[in-house]
Formats: sequence, structure tokens, C-alpha cells
Amino acid sequence: MKISAGEIRVGMLLEFKNDLWQVLKTQHVKPGKGGAFAQIEMKSVGKNTKLNERFRSSETVEKASLEELNFNYLYSDENSYFFIDPHSFEQTEIKKDIVGDKGKLLTENLQVAVSFYNENPISIELPNQVKCKVATTDAAIKGQTVSSSYKPAMLENGIKIQVPPFIEIEDEIILDSRTFEYVKKI
Repeated sequence: MKISAGEIRVGMLLEFKNDLWQVLKTQHVKPGKGGAFAQIEMKSVGKNTKLNERFRSSETVEKASLEELNFNYLYSDENSYFFIDPHSFEQTEIKKDIVGDKGKLLTENLQVAVSFYNENPISIELPNQVKCKVATTDAAIKGQTVSSSYKPAMLENGIKIQVPPFIEIEDEIILDSRTFEYVKKI
């Protein structure tokens, strides 16, 4: 689908120069002399290279059409994560480098949205909030104010985060999967 340069937003996927690019930054500039343009910083999904490109406002670019399907997480091996379609029971394998740090938050039967481009998985989207268990944390220091003080904690999946002083070892918490930040205690 063609879109004008002014409609490009951060996070979009564009087809440009025979490759798939994810938009990292956009800046729309209207100089005093000449026409307006959009300065776009993009990262190649397949090659992991970056590109800065300038598009005039009148130019159009091709927005990638993605197919998004829901899958449940099954298990992982050294190189991949395995998911199952809850309707057709068809399994899909996704390489660990595509999933990235989000893989640490995967738990059995967790439902995720997988984005496909030309029938190849390119990204997964976790639920915004994920349940985790605290493995280790420091003891709270008496007299600290609750509003501003946080202490380090290690979750059972190996992620290090900051938690409020009242969180103890073995507590179950909700973690924001987009920012890897503490949300609340369960």
C-alpha cells in the first residue's frame, strides 16, 4: 500500500530498495527555502543495517503488508522458539535472533501475535503485561522513602529490573513486556 512521506511513523515497516525496513526515527522538516521533506532513519529487518533517507513530501513509499496471527508458545531449543496455532495445531519455528530479549518472557502456552512478511515470521508481540517471579532481591533499608527508592531484583527468567522496597523473594509480579519495568505485585 502506497503512503505519502508525511504519513511515515516510527515502528512502520516499509518496502524500499528491494528490502524490508523498520522506521526508527522520523523528522519532518519545512525549510524556509524549498519544499518540505521527511528525514527517516530505518533499520533493515533482514540485514540489520541502518539507512538515513530523505523523502520529499510529494513522494510515496510502499508500506509493507504484514499478516498477523496468534500463536501459543510451546518450547525452545538452542537456536529457535516453537509456537503452535491454537486453531489448526500447526507448529511454527522462529529463530532466537528474531525474538530477541522478549524470549526471556515466554512461558508455556503464552499467547503471542506473530507478524509474517511473505510467509516468513519477522517479529513477535507479547501481551503488554506478563507474570514473573522474583528470584533474588536486596533487603529493604529501613527509613527509605517509598516514593522514590527502588531496589534491584533478579527474576527467575534472568532479567534484572528495579522493584519497590516491599517486594520480596518468591513474590509474583506483573512486568511490562515493552519496557521491562515493574507494574504491580500480584
